[in-house]
Amino acid sequence: MRVSSALPRMLWQFSLLFLLWAQAGGQAIQSLESIKSQVELDKTGAALDAAPFDSFNHCDLEKFGTFLTENVEFYDDRDGLSVGRQRQIEDLKNYICGKVTREIVPGTLQVYRLEGYGAMEVGVHRFHHPGQDDTEPVGEGKFIHLWQYKDGAWKITRIISYDHHAVAK
Repeated sequence: MRVSSALPRMLWQFSLLFLLWAQAGGQAIQSLESIKSQVELDKTGAALDAAPFDSFNHCDLEKFGTFLTENVEFYDDRDGLSVGRQRQIEDLKNYICGKVTREIVPGTLQVYRLEGYGAMEVGVHRFHHPGQDDTEPVGEGKFIHLWQYKDGAWKITRIISYDHHAVAK
């Protein structure tokens, strides 16, 4: 069996990707300045979307809070405006943990660069009720997340969640 000469390069690249992944809380997330193409922006946006919602789905309150600015604004078509990181953490703890999980609808995520600020994500997400999907309807809604890249970190400054409805089974 012949070992490829590309193996050392692949191992080095894997090591570098692992370090980036570990530094970003498990996600390979690029800095705003290093994003040079729409493909890179799309990959960064997908990683940005996945990172907080992994902690959302696993009820990791401390980690979830690291993705939000202190004065994050959350606009919801059903509940109106709520402001502040601590409020979002408390709402996650009281209304979501163990009751709801979130997934993005494949193919719906769109990411737009906001020059000098960060990025905007637009997409559709679904909410499931673990263990109760047979009795509880799956919810669906649209979202906009504004991400700010500041001091070497990506954080959500605004969340807009709207057009919530049950998905027909």
